[in-house]
Amino acid sequence: MRKSAILLVFSFVFSMCVAAQQPAATPLFHFEEVMIPVRDGVHLQTVILTPVNATEPLPILLERTPYGVPEKAPAEMPARWKELMQDGYIFVIQNLRGRFKSEGVFNISSQVDLTDPKATSETTDAYDTIDWLVKNVKGNNSKVGIFGVSYDGLTAALTLLHPHPALKAISEQASPVDQWMNDDDHRYGALRESYDFEYAVMEQADKNKNTNFAFEIYDTYEWYLKLGPLSNINDKYLHGSIPYWNLTVEHPDYDDFWKKEAWVRQLHASTVPNLNVAGFWDQEDPWGPWQIFRHAEEHDPEHTNFMVAGPWFHGQWQRPEAKSIGLIPYGGHDTAKEFRGDLEAPFFRYYLHGKGKKPTWQATTFQSGSNRWRTYAEWPPKEAVATKLYLHADGTLSFTAPKDGGKGGDYREYVSDPANPVPYRMRPISPTYPAGDWRTWEVADQRFVDNRPDVLTFVSEPLDHDLTVTGQLAAKLFASTTGTDSDFVVKLIDVYPQDAQKNAWEPEEGPKPGQYAESLNGYELPIAMEVRRGRYLQSFEHASALPANKAVEWNVPLRDHDHVFLKGHRIMVQIQSTWFPIIDRNPQKFVPSIYQAVASDYVKATQRVYCSAEMASYIELPVMK
Repeated sequence: MRKSAILLVFSFVFSMCVAAQQPAATPLFHFEEVMIPVRDGVHLQTVILTPVNATEPLPILLERTPYGVPEKAPAEMPARWKELMQDGYIFVIQNLRGRFKSEGVFNISSQVDLTDPKATSETTDAYDTIDWLVKNVKGNNSKVGIFGVSYDGLTAALTLLHPHPALKAISEQASPVDQWMNDDDHRYGALRESYDFEYAVMEQADKNKNTNFAFEIYDTYEWYLKLGPLSNINDKYLHGSIPYWNLTVEHPDYDDFWKKEAWVRQLHASTVPNLNVAGFWDQEDPWGPWQIFRHAEEHDPEHTNFMVAGPWFHGQWQRPEAKSIGLIPYGGHDTAKEFRGDLEAPFFRYYLHGKGKKPTWQATTFQSGSNRWRTYAEWPPKEAVATKLYLHADGTLSFTAPKDGGKGGDYREYVSDPANPVPYRMRPISPTYPAGDWRTWEVADQRFVDNRPDVLTFVSEPLDHDLTVTGQLAAKLFASTTGTDSDFVVKLIDVYPQDAQKNAWEPEEGPKPGQYAESLNGYELPIAMEVRRGRYLQSFEHASALPANKAVEWNVPLRDHDHVFLKGHRIMVQIQSTWFPIIDRNPQKFVPSIYQAVASDYVKATQRVYCSAEMASYIELPVMK
């Protein structure tokens, strides 16, 4: 969540600015640190980097972050600025209120109340900052852009609600929008336990630094399992000291608190040209940019609302290089440099320098599978046809609907045990931060759970032609449980052929080519994965028990994708009821609040997924003709 600029802790963003470098012969920037006043008298720590070789007034590019600003000017040009600096910008980086030297209180909040003239928020702080910058920074051309990834993307996106007149361009990248519904903290009300807890500690344990929780066990799967009920986090460790965690457990349902946090509910137009950016395998914020894009699209007469997406982990497009994700290559493309050089820089060039051309497309993607850039006049493209891929009781997948009376019955079942939950990635599971393996878990080979009795697997025959899916994916299940609450996790997987070694390539780092290629043989690559929590099937606002032993309909959104299942590959679907500890354990017995559940509430349950003509379970794919 919201971590693109963590100074010295994470490798994104400003670590490049302050990392030890051989000093350049000539300084690149003039460095100035100021405290900018905002409307309630709070002053915000701000660094201004003005190019030393500027010969004309330049636009300002602003980034607002909770992770710390540079302590000095970079001795070498940060990789993510190189393409932008071909046009020239004054870079401004600001700590949010309550972080490091910035005054005020940091709340981890995206609540914005524009009806109260005395209320402050990241929206008003950005407005006041921009107003100060255009009046006080020497050599600016009175045009401002704002951009950033994750939390920095959120602070950029929030300016859409009340933009300053000087704000001419925004690029929100991986911004969250509704922390109960999706992205960092929850997935449709199912708590992202390990992430939510560890992030809240990181940002609220100490005002002056980013803090990693000190686990006494390396394998966090084991630590969270031994922890027991969620109430033990406060009882044993935090003791009420982390405000955001307290708010999380005080508000289990989609109540007014979470609705106010869902700032995108106030957005209904494209107020400023905005380049939205999303990663298909973003392990933190894959959903928010698509929601911003759709809300802005409600009223966009000038066509200033754009969408870019690619097969990236969180913020990968801003790394020095992006030639692969995990073991999966991008076909020789450096997608980070291509994004910055061909999409991001031209966007800001047009709107802040008045040069070049306005984008003629609405959406641009780097399509996985085919490994090529695609542009679309509209998203989703009209050519995509909703097509049902059916689950069959014999464990197969096909585009043919099931018929009753199939061999083995019309359902498949398994026992879900909260005491032995399915891990979300291969154990041992390191802490979320600062280990690097967190970044790529969404592309991990799913064979590590293939033989578990509590994971159902459905697989197609090898495809006899390429199958392109472009747009929104979804799953519809008919399922029952012997309990009174339950989760269902759906994974859509691209299964590589056993002779995938013919696609050998030289990896950027890691195993030698022969070893690398062999590891792709039979690889089970997740394309889309999501969870639904049964207590919220009828209402997000009011949890209710599931009827035991009765099949009900589960609609599981699987977000937007652009992927080609290549000829010879197979399609797989995995279904399970635990995904630990990225998703907290459902007791499988209905309780008013899972955050108040006790150990005896956690019970085994038998789960059934139906595959009959009357109750057909399927994946809906937007197939391009």
